[in-house]
Amino acid sequence: MSSTLSTTGITWFFACKTTDVPANGGVCIKYKEEQIALFYFTRSDAWYATQNLCPHRKQMALSRGMTGSHQGEPKVACPFHKKTFSLADGRCLTDEHECSLTTYPVRTEDDRVYIGISENEEAY
Repeated sequence: MSSTLSTTGITWFFACKTTDVPANGGVCIKYKEEQIALFYFTRSDAWYATQNLCPHRKQMALSRGMTGSHQGEPKVACPFHKKTFSLADGRCLTDEHECSLTTYPVRTEDDRVYIGISENEEAY
């Protein structure tokens, strides 16, 4: 796969190598002018991507947040105010009336990680 590939309305871009992401942690990936938080959970061998911008404090911080799970659902907590968000669908788990996160599909091929961006909308 090249650095970008367009399939069924999604543009997949090369984000990083699998070894660039810490086990059970996150990194910040820059796509055009946007920042995307990429997370890897070793126990479930699962990858997640969300906007890096905290919707509450408007700071680029989620990739440095504390990761874990709540009732089996993967989550990240903002390092500033501890609001917790689902990595699966972006909703706020600590306050149902709080803003949600934009999430992106992730796939791996060999040792490369790709993030999908809808062609109908740019990253958040």
